Amino acid sequence: MKIMRGLVILAGVAALSACGNFKDYDEVDALNNAQAVGSPFTQALASEYRNFMNSELDNMNDHADALHFARKGLAAARGDVVAPEPVTDWNVQGAPLAELAQGRARLINAFDLGAREMMPDVSAVAQARFDCWIEQQEEGFQTNDINSCRNQFIEALNQLEAAMPARAPEPPPAPVAEPADAGFDVDASAPMKPENAMYLVFFDFDQSTLDAGAQSVLDSVAQEVATRSINAVNVVGHADTSGSRDYNRKLAMRRANAIKDALAQRGVNPSMIRVDSRGEEQLLVETADGVREPANRRGEITFE
Repeated sequence: MKIMRGLVILAGVAALSACGNFKDYDEVDALNNAQAVGSPFTQALASEYRNFMNSELDNMNDHADALHFARKGLAAARGDVVAPEPVTDWNVQGAPLAELAQGRARLINAFDLGAREMMPDVSAVAQARFDCWIEQQEEGFQTNDINSCRNQFIEALNQLEAAMPARAPEPPPAPVAEPADAGFDVDASAPMKPENAMYLVFFDFDQSTLDAGAQSVLDSVAQEVATRSINAVNVVGHADTSGSRDYNRKLAMRRANAIKDALAQRGVNPSMIRVDSRGEEQLLVETADGVREPANRRGEITFE
């Protein structure tokens, strides 16, 4: 079942219509009627998201994702820099997940090198097709649509990288298992040691409220604590770069405490939970200052 991804909730957008007809949702009508402003990139991106939204609604009958991309399109239409979808927000596993993560890293690298300014139209196509690819990959059954979005993304990305002043770095090699005589005794079928585990909880913009996805993660954390030999639970809150550093430090601490309280409600002894805040100091996805990046709005949970 799909979840509603609250990447951008616009201050100026009216609430959803109370009636059941999805086409009465204000965000859809607003994007279809929006006159985009901002940079050439954000204007082109708003147009790409408009087309994607209407395709999801009219051709795919996918109301939830159409609404999500309508909100992204509205943010772009008002001139906001909207990031490509974080891979952690989508239920994709295995080789497709690795390929998507690599593709997103290459796209972000091209953006950092100036692609959005140098080739705004191609950059907008690349971002919209990446988002299309990950959305279709999660659904997983429309092979032609998956390949179409993926291939168009790669074509646009190759154009961007060829035009940049420096090529995107090659992805790091996959970790190679140590040979049997290297002194390690590892059973690949054994469960991960608690000290090597990390759980991530993500938050909506400027929020410390735990959504359904976060609650599910915390159920797993509480189960780990109840069944494994764990001495301490470390919870570190993080924020993106939108807002001041001082505000983000406090927001990240609220997120950490929200996780602590939720774990305590699940039976985890509060005395073993340590909370800390990194604010915007340790970004999961590197961005410029003032950028709303969902992957950076998170809490990290580790064990000792």
